[in-house]
Amino acid sequence: MSFLDESTLGTGLAKRSRRSESAATSRVIRDAVPHRSSLGTGFIGIGATIIFALRAVYGLGWLVVQWDSYPSPITVLTSWLLLTVVVVSTIMIQRAVGDRLPTGAFVAFLAGLALVIVLDLIAIWPFHDIGKMATASVTAGMALLVVLTSRRTRDILISSALIGLTLAVAVVLNVPLTAANLGSQISVVALAVLPVIIGVIVVDGFRRLVQFELDRVLVQSTVSAPRFAVGMMASEELARLDLAAEELLESVATGKVPLPLEPGMASVAASLATELRLHLIEGRRETWLYHAIQESDLLGKSVSLTDKSSLAGLLDPQERDGLLAAAWLLVSDAPKANASRTVNITIGPASGSVETAAGRKITIPIVIETTGVPRARVDPATWDAIGRVGRYADSSQDSSLRVDIACLVDNPADR
Repeated sequence: MSFLDESTLGTGLAKRSRRSESAATSRVIRDAVPHRSSLGTGFIGIGATIIFALRAVYGLGWLVVQWDSYPSPITVLTSWLLLTVVVVSTIMIQRAVGDRLPTGAFVAFLAGLALVIVLDLIAIWPFHDIGKMATASVTAGMALLVVLTSRRTRDILISSALIGLTLAVAVVLNVPLTAANLGSQISVVALAVLPVIIGVIVVDGFRRLVQFELDRVLVQSTVSAPRFAVGMMASEELARLDLAAEELLESVATGKVPLPLEPGMASVAASLATELRLHLIEGRRETWLYHAIQESDLLGKSVSLTDKSSLAGLLDPQERDGLLAAAWLLVSDAPKANASRTVNITIGPASGSVETAAGRKITIPIVIETTGVPRARVDPATWDAIGRVGRYADSSQDSSLRVDIACLVDNPADR
């Protein structure tokens, strides 16, 4: 391996790829999101806890009404006290560690809920009517709402399924099912499980929305970039190289590193200079649109760009915003099941200059070709975005759409 393929630390340089840049962008998003609840899910968690509290108040009220009916009311009361201790302790742990719940605490939480359910079922078993008499066990199922934003979706769903299965088995074993009581037995299982499932769907959808919007914001920053520029990840790498260069020069200036440089230090300096040159050369080839696609977790998977003459850099901010928005809408509108949706953007070659009221312009042809995007499914906002780029004509065949855009830009020769 030559020094051209080495970093300043003497390690191999990985070639840039779409996958690595998407992963790097995802890392930037994760670094900007220290906790799951830091983007608003904490407020969802508070709302879910309030819903659980209301259900607990209702269950306690039902317990008071039926107190004299229980053969062993102390058992039921113990289950409620235990549920209160488990939930309050869990909330305190979450707040203490930063709105997260460690695995050990989560296991203890589930063990406490299991004991609550067992005690409640023992107390109401002689009635042979779980649907009517269950109180603490149903509330224990909804107690998972308290940790809704603190644990992974899979953990919540598996735990809720186990609680629902436990109650369903208890109903089958204990209750002589008839047409008259079947509804109440089904309802008690549904009350323990459905609120948690709905909560999981809401939180999961909110997290996807936040990640989606963060990705869009990061990509949107390229609209105001110069014609040729380094990307977000390259900027981070350049900052690292700049720091390494300053440290090396300072060491030489203060005499810590004697001149002439030793072979090992000379190799490090040569590698550092080579990396800086490569980044500078790279920055003279890649336009804002290239970086917008490569650094987006969404666009990088479905959008390809052909711009041999780097003409995308000539577009003004309004035209850039329209083109980026059109690509974004075409990709983001795809249903999850349609993984074959792709967008190919071809720019150039530029035609001769034309005189307009705003001065002399050149026409840059832009072709957007899609697969898996029927014209009838294109959002009207997409056409508005394309219209900001220039005059366009569209055609479709099967499930493919082609849009030819004539984009007028300032003649670079006049600048």
